[in-house]
Amino acid sequence: MEHDKPLASIVGPHESTRIMGVLQRGASRRDVLAMLTAAGMQVTLAGAIASAAASAQAATPRKGGRIRVAGPVSGVSDTLDPAKQSNQADYARGFMFYNGLTVLDGSLTPQPSLAEEFATKDAKTWVFKLRNGVTFHDGKPLTPADVVFSLMRHKNPATGSKAKVLADQIEAVTASGPNEVTIRLAAPNADLPAILGTYHFHIVKDGTTDFNAGIGTGPYKVKEFRPGVRSIAVRNENYWKPGRPYLDEIEYVGIADEPARVNALLAGELDLIGTVNPRSIDRINGSGKATIFETKGVSYTDLIMRRDSGPGANPDFVVAMKLLFNREQMLKSIQLGRGVVANDQPINPANRFFFKGLPQRPYDADKAKWHLKKANLGSAAIPVVASPAATSSVEMALVLQYTARQAGLNLEVRNMPADGYWSQHWMKHPISFGNVNTRPTADLAMTLFFKSDAPWNEAGWKNEKFDQLLVAARAETDVARRTQMYADMQTLINHDGGIGIPMFLSSLDGQNVKLKGLQPNSLGGMMGSNFAENVWLES
Repeated sequence: MEHDKPLASIVGPHESTRIMGVLQRGASRRDVLAMLTAAGMQVTLAGAIASAAASAQAATPRKGGRIRVAGPVSGVSDTLDPAKQSNQADYARGFMFYNGLTVLDGSLTPQPSLAEEFATKDAKTWVFKLRNGVTFHDGKPLTPADVVFSLMRHKNPATGSKAKVLADQIEAVTASGPNEVTIRLAAPNADLPAILGTYHFHIVKDGTTDFNAGIGTGPYKVKEFRPGVRSIAVRNENYWKPGRPYLDEIEYVGIADEPARVNALLAGELDLIGTVNPRSIDRINGSGKATIFETKGVSYTDLIMRRDSGPGANPDFVVAMKLLFNREQMLKSIQLGRGVVANDQPINPANRFFFKGLPQRPYDADKAKWHLKKANLGSAAIPVVASPAATSSVEMALVLQYTARQAGLNLEVRNMPADGYWSQHWMKHPISFGNVNTRPTADLAMTLFFKSDAPWNEAGWKNEKFDQLLVAARAETDVARRTQMYADMQTLINHDGGIGIPMFLSSLDGQNVKLKGLQPNSLGGMMGSNFAENVWLES
C-alpha cells in the first residue's frame, strides 16, 4: 500500500471539482483528454531526464563538501534502531550509519557487504564469512557476536522489530569461527541473503540498548540526531570501503509539503529532495539549477477484480478488463511517461526474475467486447472504486471507463476519500484499486499478494499450482530453475489472476545539478534510500 496526496493537491481545486462532475455523469473522450491536459499531464522532457541521469554518472567522484537532503516524512518517532525503522527518513539514516551482511544492487540481487562471502548447500543452513578489518564508529572490531545479537534480537517480541515476521524463520545464529557465522532456518529459503540486505537487518554492536548514538560500521557517524527535526552525519574516516564516502557531511530533514521541498531545492537551500510530483518536472528541469532523477518501476497501481465475488468471478470479464487497458496512452498521459508499461505481472523489468518472454497484452476493444458478450453480465452499470490514496487510480478509472464504453460496458467510477481508504475500502469491493510498492524479493512480492491464504491477496485468487511453485522456488538454489519457476508464476497471474497492472510507476527525486552519483534502485527513490555513500559534489 502507498498513501498519496488528495486529488485537489495534484490537479488543483478547480480541476478536482470538474473531475467529480465527470465521475457523476461518465467520462467522454473529450472529458478524459481535458482532464489529463489540465492536470499538467503532457509528455515532455523525457530526453532531458535520460541525459541528466547519464551525465550524473560520467564525472569522476570528488571528495569533500556538505549537502542538505529532504524527504517527505519525519516525526518524533524517527529512530536509529534498525529493527524499528519504518519510513524513508529512518531508512536513509540507517544506510548512513550502518551496514548489513549484504546489500541489494539495482536489480535487487544481494551483493557482499560486511559478509565477504556467503554459501549454502540446501538453502536451509547458511555460512557467512565476515570481512576482516571492519570496526564500529567507536573503534570496536566487528565480531560474529555482533551479528548473532543483531539478527536474533528481531525474534524477541520485546524488541518490537518491524521485521519479526521475516526473522521468525531463523532457528539459530551461531559463531562458527573467528570470522564466520552460521544461520540455520526452519525451512529452506534461497532468498536469505536478499532479506539480510534490507533496512532492518543492519548490524549493530553486541548488547546495544541505546541507539541514539547510531554506533555502526557505516560510512558516516552521528554528529546530531533530533527526531522530527534533523540529523547531521559526518564522514567516517575509518570506513572499510577504500575511498568512501565522498562527502564530509550530510544534513537530513523531513519536509511534508512537496512544493516547499521544490522551492527549497530551487533556492539552493537543499541539494536533494525525494518524492517529486510529476507536475513539478518542468519547473525543476527549466531552472538550470536542478534536475530530475527518475527511478522506474518502484510501485504499481492495480485494478483489483475479486475472483471470489461479483463480476470478477467470471474469467471472461477479467480478461476483457485487462484488454481495455490502453497502457501506452495511460503511461504517457497520466504519468507523463514516467514509468514502464506493465503486463499484468507484479515483477518489474528491473528485477532479475522478471519474465520478459511473456507476450505483451494489447489494448483490444473488439476482443474485450467478445469476452464481455461471452460473460453475459447484463447491461447494469458496474461500480469501480478508486481513490487518490491509490496513486493515479482516479485518472486510470476515468480512462478505463471511456475505453470500456467502446466495448459496450458501462462502468460507474466511485471516488472515495484518501482518508480511511486502506482500512474501509481496499479489498472490500468487487472491483477497486490498490497500490503496491516494490518488495526486496520476488518471493515476498508473490507471497504477500498472491498466495492463496495471504491476508493481502487482493483479488481473493486461489491457485494450487501457483502455491506449489512458490514454495518450491523458495527452496531452489539453482538460479536458472528458480528463474523458470518465477516465470511460470508470472504467467499464471497474467492469464488467470484478478489483478490488472497497466504500468509500473516511477519515483522522482530532485537534485542540485552539481550532485552526482545517483543510480536507480527498484526499492525506491534516493537509490532505495542508500544514496549517502554513493553521491558527491562536482567542483
